[in-house]
Amino acid sequence: MIIVTGATGQLGRQIVERLLTRVPADRVGVSVRDPQKAQPFADRGVRVRHGSFDDPAGLTHAFEGASQVLIVSVDKMGEEAVRQHRAAIDGAVAAGARRILYTSHMGASASSLFQPCRDHATTEEALRASGVPFTSLRNGFYAGSALQFAGHGLESGLMALPADGPVSWTAHADLADAAAAVLADEGSFDGPTPPLTAAQALTFDDIASIATEATGRTITRTTAPDDQFHKQLVSNGVPAEAADQLLGVFAAARVGEFAAVDPTLAALLGREPLTLSAVLRGQLSSNDGH
Repeated sequence: MIIVTGATGQLGRQIVERLLTRVPADRVGVSVRDPQKAQPFADRGVRVRHGSFDDPAGLTHAFEGASQVLIVSVDKMGEEAVRQHRAAIDGAVAAGARRILYTSHMGASASSLFQPCRDHATTEEALRASGVPFTSLRNGFYAGSALQFAGHGLESGLMALPADGPVSWTAHADLADAAAAVLADEGSFDGPTPPLTAAQALTFDDIASIATEATGRTITRTTAPDDQFHKQLVSNGVPAEAADQLLGVFAAARVGEFAAVDPTLAALLGREPLTLSAVLRGQLSSNDGH
């Protein structure tokens, strides 16, 4: 049985949806904090069990009978993230999984300027130490994050963000499809994958041009000093530590940590990955629909 964690989250849910197009529902299980939210999967024959990375003992039950466990990384940072990832790895080992998969990041490195990438590198070390074959899906930077950063600018026409560098913004839908493909073809990748990225690395200057074309309104990109951006985030209610981490995205982009583009994702999908322009247009049309 293939077990997917975090299956009610944005990425996990889409992975299960795509997996169900490739394998029978009775070969898929999900481990979720709130089983009620996963009822639609249960209705389709997916095994739903409660599992929390804060309850390592309970994970053995959630992962019972697993041939593969896909650990969808948590949206925490630092020691807490690594502790929860270790608990999930230990649970998968205890359940006797043949392979552990993990949603990592293209910039995973102990020396990254972006905290989550350091956390991913530490988790990958824990995977290596587990003694179980593993696949680390080194996902491109989520395109949704680019749109969140650009969000206010899309409304105001002024995108004031720190200096950046090119980033391979990649759609959740494509990364979910790729994860499902790798799960369905067990062992197709051993260890970290190549970067799973869209075909282009873009700066926020590029994104402003794309947004201008997509909206028909002029979107201007200006550079905000790091300290000014940090103060603005904090004044808008973002905790100081979180503001530091958001700045880390820009610091890491400036030194090229997220600039790689690689054909592996396209090969897994059997088509070209979605462009940021397509993701943006999709968001604009869904907003119009509301």
